Amino acid sequence: MNRKELIEQIRQKRSFLCVGLDTDPRKMPQCIFDLHDPVFEFNKAIIDTTAPYCVAYKPNLAFYEAYGLKGMESFVKTINYLKEKHPHHLIIADAKRGDIGNTSQLYARTFFEEYDVDALTVAPYMGEDSVTPFLQYEGKWVILLALTSNKGSHDFQMTTSLSPEPEYLFEKVLRVSQQWGNADNMMYVVGATQGELFKDVRKVAPHHFLLVPGVGAQGGSLEEVCKYGMNDDCGLLVNSSRGIIYASQDEHFAEIAGNKARELQQQMDEELKKHNL
Repeated sequence: MNRKELIEQIRQKRSFLCVGLDTDPRKMPQCIFDLHDPVFEFNKAIIDTTAPYCVAYKPNLAFYEAYGLKGMESFVKTINYLKEKHPHHLIIADAKRGDIGNTSQLYARTFFEEYDVDALTVAPYMGEDSVTPFLQYEGKWVILLALTSNKGSHDFQMTTSLSPEPEYLFEKVLRVSQQWGNADNMMYVVGATQGELFKDVRKVAPHHFLLVPGVGAQGGSLEEVCKYGMNDDCGLLVNSSRGIIYASQDEHFAEIAGNKARELQQQMDEELKKHNL
């Protein structure tokens, strides 16, 4: 999915919601365990009820890799189901890869050729040669970690550099990485819990899409994210995982997840209207 297609989906659905598929069997309702592949069946049910209200899905690889081959089979089946039944949704593999160049080439091949996802989260802290292999794939997105939502994000991302002028480390990541990619193939992760710092992000990267975790269970404010982070193309993909997929533990879990997604979509519609989009 290219930038134009993503923007069109946001406008049509009046939503910039990304549903995180952080699927943990320990949190899934008991009724799902009678099925052959509970993780895939859970994902399938969640996808079918939330698809009208979101534009993207983000399976977190850790939740699948933790169960070895069986978990990865569930991941692959989920990707294939999305491609077959909901082909207009952006698929983000949240894997946070990043290594020396030849290893990154293999990671890129894994996700963009073997799994054929649309986007991949990448850690930029090993520098240009660790990121550029991911940028060689036409029509694919690299989503660089910039300013994350976790408590420890400030340990390093908010440290300052004096060269060539004073700036935070996350600002340097934003500035330097734009020499490697552009707003058509690169996004940035910026946590919803960072509040007014979205203004600083937008000073350095005014046109790029931002993938925004942390709304909902982590306490981030959708209104604040939109106030400081929205641009003329919306420029946001706001992720919600636990607040949607684990909203219920009974047999109606999928229906309730759909209701939660619809609630967020309605809030997003209002934010788009505020910004004349």
